[in-house]
Amino acid sequence: MEFRKIKVDNPIVEMDGDEMTRVIWKLIKDKLIFPFLELDIKYFDLGLPHRDATNDRVTIESAEATLKYNVAIKCATITPDEARVKEFNLKQMWKSPNGTIRNILNGTVFREPIICKNVPRLVSGWTKPICIGRHAFGDQYRATDTIIRGPGKLKLVFEPSGHEEIKDLEVYNFDGAGGVALSMYNTDESIQAFAEASMNIAYQKKWPLYLSTKNTILRNMMEIKDFSRKF
Repeated sequence: MEFRKIKVDNPIVEMDGDEMTRVIWKLIKDKLIFPFLELDIKYFDLGLPHRDATNDRVTIESAEATLKYNVAIKCATITPDEARVKEFNLKQMWKSPNGTIRNILNGTVFREPIICKNVPRLVSGWTKPICIGRHAFGDQYRATDTIIRGPGKLKLVFEPSGHEEIKDLEVYNFDGAGGVALSMYNTDESIQAFAEASMNIAYQKKWPLYLSTKNTILRNMMEIKDFSRKF
């Protein structure tokens, strides 16, 4: 009896990855997916050589396709360091594709274990998975960093577009050989989207929701709490 494949109505974005993940993912597709499903796949090769060949344009295009089709499967990819730049003879040290994709999607990352009845758990009494949601826009993904050489004053300056007063904050006085500096940001719109996504997941799963911030140290993190309380 011939098996009739299940037709999937909407296209699926496929983001291929690097090294062994390409091999494993091909096996999964050939053995567990293609024999049973009829799919319209929008394929993007996010392997490091192809990202380099396209000047990382392929990463942006894959994220834009995800916005269009709403569903994507991404394999593990290499974020190059100095050693990888030499190994692959790259044009430059390309940014994390995960970071690029998340920023375009304005996304929240949810990580949840898959519990299978036939796979024994290390903690036998653990019957309900814990889902971790992480704000994945801005912050370290769009940070600006620099190396400080020698003594000097580090400042954080905000110049409003209107006639409001300029904010000029002194961060640190370097009085030795120097160090490193990092500046990060986020937006009200993205913080609100993070709160909404978290609330929606908790509502769908009928699970309690907990928010963790470091507002005891970063006092202005209260902005995130304020948005969360609105929901």
